[in-house]
Amino acid sequence: MNKIKQAFEHGKALIPFITCGDPSLELTEQLVYAMEEAGADMMELGIPFSDPTAQGPAVQAADARALKNGVTTDRVFETVEKIRRNSQIPLVLVTYANVVFSYGAQRFVQKAAQIGVDGLIVPDIPYEEQEEFAPVCQKHGLALISMAAPASRERVQMIAKQAQGFLCCVSALGAAGDEAGAVEGIAQLKKLAGEVSDIPCAAGFEIASPAQAAAVAAVSDGVFVDSAAVQLCGQYGEQCVPHVAGLVRSLKDAVRAGQ
Repeated sequence: MNKIKQAFEHGKALIPFITCGDPSLELTEQLVYAMEEAGADMMELGIPFSDPTAQGPAVQAADARALKNGVTTDRVFETVEKIRRNSQIPLVLVTYANVVFSYGAQRFVQKAAQIGVDGLIVPDIPYEEQEEFAPVCQKHGLALISMAAPASRERVQMIAKQAQGFLCCVSALGAAGDEAGAVEGIAQLKKLAGEVSDIPCAAGFEIASPAQAAAVAAVSDGVFVDSAAVQLCGQYGEQCVPHVAGLVRSLKDAVRAGQ
């Protein structure tokens, strides 16, 4: 069974994100093990990029720190290879089109699949532009994970029909920090997707507290945590592992309560 599918087999999935190489690649490896032990069901690992426009200030700062530390795509692959010797947690790489295509799309995907990566998110390749990239992923058994935001019924369902792995549902907070509106947006995305596909829908909107995680878990199949762990890495540096593990443990407890 596909590892990504397995992550959703036993209840709502918790999917934390960290930037590889922040604060170091050695600690990235230790963070994955600690988060898995704390209850993470899947990991999103960011390959640092100089202009991560689809992500917020915390991830942008983490990418800058990692690049300053000399982190490269090949060094990320080496770290993932080490992780795979000790853990079978589903791993999804998050990066940008420039990183993939400068490395060589075929070479990138083949290498990722060889070392045990399960999925790939490229936020700056919209659904309509996946045609040339998707077949390469399919050839090597790597799920190219699509993102969906509140839009027309037709667009959401078009994306859901072709989605692989899971559907990454993004619903932004309103200008006044309207969490209820964001949760309602996620619920609507899941409803529309569910009319045409049984693809799991994982969602988030800068999840940072157990209450937020529980609210999203109640209306989705999983919760992704896109910057809270990254912020702790920036705050605590070399001492970040127990703090990140504590965050994941509290969020997983909340996700269980919300399902």
